[in-house]
Amino acid sequence: MDAAGVARGVCRLLLRHDFTAIGEVALSDGRRADLMAIDSRGAIIIVEIKVSRADLLGDAKWREYLNHCDRFYWAVPRGFDASPLDEAQFLPERAGVMIADRYDAAVLREATAQPLPAARRKKVTLAFARRAARRLIHIHDPDAESGS
Repeated sequence: MDAAGVARGVCRLLLRHDFTAIGEVALSDGRRADLMAIDSRGAIIIVEIKVSRADLLGDAKWREYLNHCDRFYWAVPRGFDASPLDEAQFLPERAGVMIADRYDAAVLREATAQPLPAARRKKVTLAFARRAARRLIHIHDPDAESGS
């Protein structure tokens, strides 16, 4: 299973729970989240996808994502050994776990919500909306120039 298949299944799960996701989201600190989703109340989720054990164990940047979301999840393909995600270094008391294939996903462990401060929420929400709008514009007009 590749990351795109996992992302597709996770997006379907999120959509059923009123979260609209976009992929490959550049964050204000220069990091890039695999998926970011927002619901109708403004709750923000980041999902980091891992399809190999080496990639999971070598990821040293993921904690920085916590400053950009209310809830954080790992997503792994069905059959993936997710047992390392129970270790303290992966903050199991905070980070949720999903398993997915290209058709669907399920939550194995719910993420603990830690609401963003109001000013940060506004900044993240505006960036999400603008990013989504730019992507839509480029679907209709690939030659459109992006402003900053």
